[in-house]
Amino acid sequence: MSGNGPSTARDQQPRPRPRARLRAAAVTLALAGALAVTAPAARAADPGTASASRCGGRGVDPAALIRYESDIVIKAPLHTVWTLQTDVEGWPSWQPPVTTMERLDPGRLRKGSRFRWTTPAPATPSTPATTLEITSAVQRLRDRDCVLWKGPAIGEGLRIDEGVHLWTFREVRGGVLVHTEETWTGDQVEADVPTATEALGQGLEAWLRDLKATAEARSGGCPH
Repeated sequence: MSGNGPSTARDQQPRPRPRARLRAAAVTLALAGALAVTAPAARAADPGTASASRCGGRGVDPAALIRYESDIVIKAPLHTVWTLQTDVEGWPSWQPPVTTMERLDPGRLRKGSRFRWTTPAPATPSTPATTLEITSAVQRLRDRDCVLWKGPAIGEGLRIDEGVHLWTFREVRGGVLVHTEETWTGDQVEADVPTATEALGQGLEAWLRDLKATAEARSGGCPH
């Protein structure tokens, strides 16, 4: 989604993020270690605060109670980063939390494309450990610029009615600034907003770390 327009320049100073209370798992609708020091730290966005980031005029759900965003600088060419992220069928090869992936239509990822994938979700005080099946539909896509998808995530004993996930990519000195943000809605996850936000945040952090490590390994750490 996890299972989330061109990014504007963002403050590169570290920002506070919520204290981890769940083990890291890519419960991102979509799907350990600190972020690279060259990137701003992640943060949980304030509920009810709309982000300025958009893709083709659309962004994440501005009314969602569960929301998280983060940035990272990747020392690799934009083409490499973009290809890794939009070749969704290849996700399981570099993202351990993505256990299965199925494209539901042929061709390049584009507006209207759909894909179904699974990722484990850890147990919480109110929900059991389960595997989420996520059906994502691309809402907006601008080549080497941004992509936005959304869809539900459903597992045994756990349901996220809709996750909206935005990614933006911008060339900067030393590489590519990748921005991601995601919102979740649904009665079950909204019953415990802090726990759900922490799970979402940990999933997005793991995704960014995996994307950075894979892109830099493929390009030899060369941004151009």
